[in-house]
Amino acid sequence: MKTIFAALLGWLLVGKLMAGDVATDFTAANKLYAEGKFAAAATAYEALLATGAASPALLFNAGNAEFKSGHLGKAIAAYRQATQLAPRDPEIRANLAFVRNQVQGATLRETRWQNWVSTLTLNEGTLLTAVLFWVTLGLLAARQLRPLWRVKLTGATRILVALTIFSATVLGLQAANHFSQATAVVTTAETSARSGPFDEAQNVFTARDGAELSVVDRHEGWVQVANNTGKTGWLSAKQVAIVPGA
Repeated sequence: MKTIFAALLGWLLVGKLMAGDVATDFTAANKLYAEGKFAAAATAYEALLATGAASPALLFNAGNAEFKSGHLGKAIAAYRQATQLAPRDPEIRANLAFVRNQVQGATLRETRWQNWVSTLTLNEGTLLTAVLFWVTLGLLAARQLRPLWRVKLTGATRILVALTIFSATVLGLQAANHFSQATAVVTTAETSARSGPFDEAQNVFTARDGAELSVVDRHEGWVQVANNTGKTGWLSAKQVAIVPGA
């Protein structure tokens, strides 16, 4: 028992030390940005993200530093991940829209339905659906346990059943979009999407820095993508940042 307690205490201490290191490194990166050293700040933020640290503030600042460094694709990828953690943050959405307007050439955009569904995070949608489900279950139980309440609770029960079904449907669409509709954001100045997953394949279309393309398939360091005209091609995974669906 003492051994288990010591191990748990050790993990807690390590967690606190790591959190302290992240906060220190984040402050240092912010200082670089404030001094106008945008490329160095972008590298510092990228190193933090590589450790698994992620927050709306970190991703937002990383996007700002990448944009100031002239990296449209990396900025868009950071902003998009930030919106998934804080979907209703007006500054993040404004910066994302601004940088997207700088992108040249064909690129994908979310539909109105996707934008509407993504106003809640996946966790928020799950929690809302769970709450509605248990409240509905409670009302149904009350109708059975208290027959005299049945008539009074009929209207509320029907409304909650409908809301639960609607919420669960939206959650299902949101989850499907998040886990199966990934986007590849081009992070190089210009790249050629090829007809196959190898360098010698024929060029199908050209994509520029910041272009957002739908991920179709992946194969040994290559990503098959589709642009907004329906054309498909293969890009090296080193040339894109993969972002989960909204």
